[in-house]
Amino acid sequence: MAAAAALGAGSESPSTGAPDGLLQSRGTSMPAAGGLDSTRAQPEVAPTTMPPYLARCPSAGPCNRLPPDCVDCSLHSNCVYGKEVSFNCSVKPGVQCTDENKIDQKTFWISMVCQFCWQLPPTLYQCKESTKCKTVRCPREYFISNCTALEHVHCLGNRTFQKKMYCNWTGGYKWSTALALSITLGGFGADRFYLGQWKEGLGKLFSFGGLGIWTLIDVLLIGIGYVGPADGSLYI
Repeated sequence: MAAAAALGAGSESPSTGAPDGLLQSRGTSMPAAGGLDSTRAQPEVAPTTMPPYLARCPSAGPCNRLPPDCVDCSLHSNCVYGKEVSFNCSVKPGVQCTDENKIDQKTFWISMVCQFCWQLPPTLYQCKESTKCKTVRCPREYFISNCTALEHVHCLGNRTFQKKMYCNWTGGYKWSTALALSITLGGFGADRFYLGQWKEGLGKLFSFGGLGIWTLIDVLLIGIGYVGPADGSLYI
């Protein structure tokens, strides 16, 4: 009996009680099915970003109609000013264009007038207006504006440049309204109040239009455009 008990006790592991041949390390467990795959690091996918110029480039259109932002051209100033000249260009990555036979092209020629961007006619560039200058002033006031060539225009040099321009902006005041107020209610200073000149308006109000003399003078000055809005803008 003692030998049988000893034989039975020797058939189990003294540490875990498992049968011989199935011993496991203490404190460890076998991973579950699929556990190794779930712990693997997933590869990072880089986000695809579209170049900003592609939004301004027509797809599958004529190559010679592409905006300057869509092409790289070998421009140079070795040409006669005002004369037509041709330059070799290539499309930027991601841009598709065709020739006159609807065949895809990567390189092509463009024809343009030999001139720098700051030499373009006023109809081919846009400038920022200034609201900090006086339009009604003698001599006329100038300001320095930042101008940019239009998107479809090809020219030499920087596409953004500065121009010296006349002060020419409006604040929404109408010349006809100012003149009508000066004729009808000028004795009460309504014309000056409308133009934002409240000090002169109060002076006309309490002096009854300068006894009529100031009213007649203002009708003349507003009629010829000498008196304008207080903010220095032009009439509309």
